[in-house]
Amino acid sequence: MSGRVERRLAAVLAADVAGYSRLMGADEVGTLAALKTQRREIFDPAIAQHNGRIVKTTGDGMLVEFASAVDAVTCAMAVQDKMAERTAERTEPHIQFRVGINVGDIIIDGGDIFGDGVNVAARIENECEPGGVYLSGNAFEQVRGKTSFAFDDIGEKTLKNIDRPVRLYAVRSAVSSATASARSHPETGKPLPLPDRPSIAVLSFTNLSGDPEQEYFADGVVEDIITALSRFKSLFVIARNSSFTYKGKAVDIKQVGRELGVRYVLEGSVRKAGGRVRIAGQLIEAATGAHLWADKIDGALEDVFELQDEVTTRVVGAIEPSITEAEISRAQVKPTSRHDAYDLYLKALSVHYSHTRRDIDEALRLLEQAIALDPGYSWAKAFAGYIHVLRATQGWSSPEDLVRGPTLAREALLSSRDEPNTIAFAAHALAYLAREYDIPIAAMDRALHLNANSANILSRSGWLRNWVADTDRAIEHFLRSIRLNPVDPLLGQAYGGLAYAHILTGEYEKALQYARRSTHELPRWIAGWMALAVAAAHIGDLQEANAAAKRILEMRPVWLAQSPFRDRWVRDRIVHGLRLAGMHRG
Repeated sequence: MSGRVERRLAAVLAADVAGYSRLMGADEVGTLAALKTQRREIFDPAIAQHNGRIVKTTGDGMLVEFASAVDAVTCAMAVQDKMAERTAERTEPHIQFRVGINVGDIIIDGGDIFGDGVNVAARIENECEPGGVYLSGNAFEQVRGKTSFAFDDIGEKTLKNIDRPVRLYAVRSAVSSATASARSHPETGKPLPLPDRPSIAVLSFTNLSGDPEQEYFADGVVEDIITALSRFKSLFVIARNSSFTYKGKAVDIKQVGRELGVRYVLEGSVRKAGGRVRIAGQLIEAATGAHLWADKIDGALEDVFELQDEVTTRVVGAIEPSITEAEISRAQVKPTSRHDAYDLYLKALSVHYSHTRRDIDEALRLLEQAIALDPGYSWAKAFAGYIHVLRATQGWSSPEDLVRGPTLAREALLSSRDEPNTIAFAAHALAYLAREYDIPIAAMDRALHLNANSANILSRSGWLRNWVADTDRAIEHFLRSIRLNPVDPLLGQAYGGLAYAHILTGEYEKALQYARRSTHELPRWIAGWMALAVAAAHIGDLQEANAAAKRILEMRPVWLAQSPFRDRWVRDRIVHGLRLAGMHRG
């Protein structure tokens, strides 16, 4: 290099083939042909589509430069989704790529690039699991909140020849998770049968506010509409996480109807400007594409609850005229009189879906602010209690958390005003964190009586039944939850619940099948790996059990510090399985 050194900030993508030497040793000609085909048909078109530049290729990998981290991540996930389809079809050797992405300073030398930004990307790729995409903390900060992907916080890693620890994030695609679920259970790939009552999915509404930062508000408004609709016992309402897998994509309403098993689809937009809000919606019959209702509803920002209620009323009036005014009134709940507290809750709701430690901590901070503004905000207290459960499950809690969480849950139960979500989430948190069961069980039954149509309530109930060894009801509630939320990116939690239920019944083979699916869907969720270790150990598959135990100890060196199970025999069965798997801490 001569003269002035040219530098720039760039998103750098490094990719290579996992187990390349082994593949070449087994089938050199076939591997080279498959690699050439996949580069031509998958990698090259994706890179061009997302404005990337191939810097260089090696025998088993490549280095690509992007001006945008969002483009780099979107390109990588498109490639991995396409590769997963090829793997399922098995039309060629089983090749899996590992991808690492970093945002950093690079040095330009002709067509090549060098520097720390490149080195970190290459080292991240070495850490990545086959078929995965890992990001540095720098890259994550550039993409958080700007894509439909979810991110698992892997923690800080010491990378070879890098003089500082680097925080890594694994990228998870809602669509690819759903596709993988369908492949692992072929029957779920078929169109779902329509329920015996009017059924509806509410897609994410477009944010027309002109400010990407208002995305959380549009999503939160829609989530509250979904919650209100689910309170009508005569309707079947798909849960938010499944509906939102279509976010940001060109939508074929007929396909949505088939994939979610619903007769109606609601789509629309939200515009928030100054002190005004406009919600526009259109209700469509999925099978025919016919529009049944379309309108715009305007109002002041402080009247947002009334606007949501108006949308709900018009939708139910269009698809189920027999619903009475009394039912409509019961479904209309104003959670707080403070709009600023509600706005903080919506922000917390938005960030918590990533399930990274940083975002879970941020969600809790926002909820505590909302509670400080409105000490009577019972739903914010119940939701904060649930966030404390997520922290405890992953081993992120402090001793103070284990006091604050149950306190919030008790306060929420005392002031819930028969709001079913509040009751269910508070009951779930109280049982897990305080190991109290009688009041939570009675409360959960009340929540189900008020709304047996909520995937969230059914899932919370399923876990509570597991903790008291009521396995029949646990299995029933988890399965009903899955039908209401069939393509949830967090579906691994329900499958994990089914795994524990079958461990309790002694059906370890079934438990192992569900646990494998849980860990595939949520590779950073400790509870799923614990179920896998226990189930595998109890059937004598110590190799798989040991591998699961290793993953658990990598994520949380001290295990079983908080056991939510009531009965000693259940705890003994789980502890025995974990010890068989090679875990000798406790």
